[in-house]
Amino acid sequence: MPTFRYAQEGHWYKGNTHIHSTASDGGKNFGELAQQYARAGYHFLFRTDHWVASDVSADPQDYPLLWLDGVELDGCDETGALFHIVALGSFQGLQREMGLQSALAAVREQNGLLILAHPRWTGNSFADAVRWNLDGVEVYNHVCQWLNAKGEGGAYWSAMLDHAPNTLAFAADDAHLHAEEPGWNGGWIMVNAAECSREAILAALRAGNFYSSRGPEFHSIRLDGQSITIDCSPVQFAWLVGPAYRGQRVTAPPDSPLTHVSFKIPRDWPYSYIEIEDAQGRRAWTNPLFARE
Repeated sequence: MPTFRYAQEGHWYKGNTHIHSTASDGGKNFGELAQQYARAGYHFLFRTDHWVASDVSADPQDYPLLWLDGVELDGCDETGALFHIVALGSFQGLQREMGLQSALAAVREQNGLLILAHPRWTGNSFADAVRWNLDGVEVYNHVCQWLNAKGEGGAYWSAMLDHAPNTLAFAADDAHLHAEEPGWNGGWIMVNAAECSREAILAALRAGNFYSSRGPEFHSIRLDGQSITIDCSPVQFAWLVGPAYRGQRVTAPPDSPLTHVSFKIPRDWPYSYIEIEDAQGRRAWTNPLFARE
């Protein structure tokens, strides 16, 4: 039976799942990143340097936010397609020389959460997106949008949802923070968890109890019988999105933005999620509202 994802007994914590430091090709070290992001209201960040599996537990420095382990893998698979894949979790034994597919297998053996990074920027096809049965996809990548307007991943998410209705969506900075790529704090996730700890954040991510945003906020996401009700920051549009052409839309009246919206959930949709847009055109996305076996 489908299970509603959004248990919200906890608190909302702001975080980013795609950050680069001086450990690979970023312009700032972990201390500088932590200070900058903490000032912007962040509670946690993942260390996702290229082919550098982080070990936060071995770092004695005190930071103003929670650092979590991860890595970004890149390379071609057996078809010749190029991939960038963010893996969240703690890993050992990863080396670029082992190649992408062996690294993916090693990450899976170590219970990693695998996210297809910036597929439009990388030039992936929809067939690429579904080939490796990844856990999620970047529905928005801020640096890739800044670089050449190829940060949107919604079409890839749709293809992946058609293949696997539990596929999660992530908005991320992919921040490098040097002169060539200065963008940051343009895409993030808000996780609902009992506390801001490694165990609680990772458990909420695996459960899909988070949303992604470029600006708008979901204050609550509730299941009321056959309807989903949201309370949110002021927005102009709210959509219930289903497969192919299926969907519902609510539009704000003139000079009266939406802050409370309900949608009746059709029983025959294999997946559905809610997307909202504010007056500046910035969007936020829930995950698929129901987890399916």
